[in-house]
Amino acid sequence: MSDDLKPMAASGSSEPVLHALSAFVDNELPAAERWALADRLAVDRWAACSVAHYRAQRAALRVLFAADPAAQASVPCVVLRARTIWWRRAAFAACSLAAGTALAGLAGAIFWQIAPPNAQMSFAEQADLAYVVYAPEQRHPVEAGAAREGALVDWLSKRLNHPLSAPSLREYGFVLLGGRLLPGTAGPAAQLMYEDGNGARLSLYVSPVSQREMDIRLLRGGDRRTFSWANDHIGYALSGQMAEGPLRRIAVDVCRELGGHPEKWG
Repeated sequence: MSDDLKPMAASGSSEPVLHALSAFVDNELPAAERWALADRLAVDRWAACSVAHYRAQRAALRVLFAADPAAQASVPCVVLRARTIWWRRAAFAACSLAAGTALAGLAGAIFWQIAPPNAQMSFAEQADLAYVVYAPEQRHPVEAGAAREGALVDWLSKRLNHPLSAPSLREYGFVLLGGRLLPGTAGPAAQLMYEDGNGARLSLYVSPVSQREMDIRLLRGGDRRTFSWANDHIGYALSGQMAEGPLRRIAVDVCRELGGHPEKWG
């Protein structure tokens, strides 16, 4: 990583730092710098909040250009002087959208990107909001792709200080796209993203939790469903736009593969 990125908090809003964070959001950094900066975001709150701010800008800008799919797909992260103007317009769009039931999820997603989940937010809600934010992404649904699955799992395991694995969902028609590191209430969280041949996506959210074990719970949000559970102080949540029965069957297999005890769920 370049020297400009090392003292992020001390550098404040210096142009090189802002450009580096903007390039990270737009996936324009070389792979080595991108991975190093992703590690930094897990411990540097200022940088993580800046990246979240830019992602929220981009999401809202896509709403502004919703009538033009080509323009929507090419909306970049806006930084420096232009960012204040764009943010005002984006905030106006987000406030307008909040009134619409169909777009309430996006409003929540934008808020979640600006402020990491608080202690009152349930584990399942965190997972659901992470799904809302990243499952629709076409260009950047993951930080690191599945082409280097071993390196991805090692990286996330190191950041969560817990050995992880990416369960196979091929039996259900889903393949691993990759994963990303996210902020959680008890430390870093990981999200693994899966996709089937029709473009439907499931995400597995993993993060430390205070409970040693937690039986399965169901969270409903619009057309989304999230099944969450915990084993050995690690929480898992499987989210998707799928009927409860099929998603629960997948959750049972994922829990078993990850060393849990789905037979206790009843």
